[in-house]
Amino acid sequence: MKKYIIFDFDGTLVDSKDLSIKIINQLAVKYKFEPLSSKKIEALRKLSIVERCRQLNFPIYKIPFAALEFLSRYRNSTGQLALFDGIKELLDRLKAHGYELAIISSNSEATIKDFLLKNKIDSIGDVICSQNIFGKDQVLKTFLKKHRLKRSQVLYVGDELRDIVACKGANIKIIWVSWGFDAIEATEKHPPDYVAHRPSDIFKIAKIALKV
Repeated sequence: MKKYIIFDFDGTLVDSKDLSIKIINQLAVKYKFEPLSSKKIEALRKLSIVERCRQLNFPIYKIPFAALEFLSRYRNSTGQLALFDGIKELLDRLKAHGYELAIISSNSEATIKDFLLKNKIDSIGDVICSQNIFGKDQVLKTFLKKHRLKRSQVLYVGDELRDIVACKGANIKIIWVSWGFDAIEATEKHPPDYVAHRPSDIFKIAKIALKV
């Protein structure tokens, strides 16, 4: 029986925080919201996306428009991205132990595939992207149906509160990683099933969580 581990991309596999902040501050001028400072970032890490928008005086209805422009600028700067330490070894180890690996992200499919190719990562099977940053639960449900999987055969790995909410909506267990953008305080109302503090923890958790 197949066992799938699905990863988020930004903040989980790839350290894109500095690049994301740089682009967000570029967009702040156009969309007239407050730019991010180091002090403000630490406070925002503890909040949901809606709460962050309120703190920055950014209308929520503008998120889809800003997201498209963000991805366009991001796509032209992927040379600045790097895998988190230990991720390449983790992916290779999981694949060697028979796990099927996939990425479901709100980033661009072309951007992700280009990054994987440049970094010689061939352990990832499916790369699926959704432009709706709040619609990942539907993407997960579609993935399950396409591959004829039971929920007990799938484990998601992400770094944001919205990843947890999406997995709860799809009834899929999630590992939340502590090295991403969201702080643990952001997950208090929606706690994850598991927490990983280093990539090697993901392998240990998978052995327990995917006993099907």
